[in-house]
Amino acid sequence: MVDFRNLTAPEIVVDPPGPKVREFMKLSGLRRLGYAQPLMDEAQGIFIRDPDGNTFIDFISGRCVANIGYSHPRLVKALQTQAAKGTHGLTEHRLKLNGKISEITPGDFKKRIFYAQSGSTTNDFGIKTARWSTKRPYIVAFAGAYHGTTYGALSVSSYRPEMVKGFNPNLPGIYHMPYPYCYRCPFKLEHPDCGLACLWYLEDYAFTSYLPPEEVAAVVFEPVAGDAGWHVPPDEWLPTLREICDEHGILLIAEEVQTGFGRTGKWFAVENWDVEPDIILLGKAIACGVPNAACVVREDLCEREETGESFWTGGTFSGSPLSSVAALTNIEVIEEEKLVDNSSKMGAYIKGRLTEMMEDHRIMGDVRGVGLLIGVEIVKDKKTKKPGVEEAEKICAEAFQKGLYLVNMGAFGTRALRVAPPLIINREQADSSLEILESSISKVENKT
Repeated sequence: MVDFRNLTAPEIVVDPPGPKVREFMKLSGLRRLGYAQPLMDEAQGIFIRDPDGNTFIDFISGRCVANIGYSHPRLVKALQTQAAKGTHGLTEHRLKLNGKISEITPGDFKKRIFYAQSGSTTNDFGIKTARWSTKRPYIVAFAGAYHGTTYGALSVSSYRPEMVKGFNPNLPGIYHMPYPYCYRCPFKLEHPDCGLACLWYLEDYAFTSYLPPEEVAAVVFEPVAGDAGWHVPPDEWLPTLREICDEHGILLIAEEVQTGFGRTGKWFAVENWDVEPDIILLGKAIACGVPNAACVVREDLCEREETGESFWTGGTFSGSPLSSVAALTNIEVIEEEKLVDNSSKMGAYIKGRLTEMMEDHRIMGDVRGVGLLIGVEIVKDKKTKKPGVEEAEKICAEAFQKGLYLVNMGAFGTRALRVAPPLIINREQADSSLEILESSISKVENKT
């Protein structure tokens, strides 16, 4: 196997899809979907190589999974060693992982950790924990959110109608509130003169008319709204939300499935606003591709002194040997290679370059983000702000042909390019990626 982790740019040897990929797509029936995501033959660092030898930069980290990059030597070795010892059962790695996650997650209090295989399931765990602990029925979530596809996660999501179409009724007792989307404020206001209208809607309208706060178990939120278009809330939003929850005895659940493990230039995104949630939900990058996820709960929420009952949830493969050793190794790599710092530094550099780029392109409506979690909202024209759905798709397709893999997503009929490379990315790799991205934007822009 050739080591290509230190490349500085993609290498396209045949127009994608090449003959081997085309044959696979033909045999598997995937031709109708097109070739928009690299078919992985092998992957190293920030690169994915397909069966035809085309090497792509993964500018989305496997959708915020491969934070330490692909095939990190330490992770590979740890998995091989554990696989030789055994792949099922309770091991010391799981016990050590409990301590490590308790150490790095926000909150100077005792914690209890429940493991799963996906972020969707941890959302279900969070809802169950909150309702069990508070004995309250209602959950507040936010419009545009994507939390997953299990029934609980699906019910607190509101990303697009097709997520819930045909699956109703959803989990009862869920109320969705507006999330701050300052580029397209639903109240047609301007920050900071808005008075956080999107948040005070909860306090001044919902709580005074149709949602009794004393019956709300928890508020579940994304510190940065993910699939909605990576919207970063105003600095005062999350601390104010914490105050509202404390006033009414409501638990605060931070859904950090995409934003955790250094992605935003902090270990966890809520640390950008110095807020400690009562429950934090983890997934995706926790084990760099090995299925693992965790629901981290303030320990006192899991006990009922009056009855002696304890809350518990889990599953057969929760905290499996491979997932536990992968998560431990992943955390060690992030710490020792100072990848949280690199995320902050490289995120500021890339965001700065994109912000400068926006001045020269009429279809780049907004650049927002924190750390290596950056959204570029695409519009038909800055003046009208009309969503550029087709343009965003064409930009991604054009970039892919040049070896840059990125995706676009967005709620409310909008689309944003999602820029989230592995935390190991360096300046040269970032520059080559941004050069491809800008040329792709220019090409699409010139045709519209």
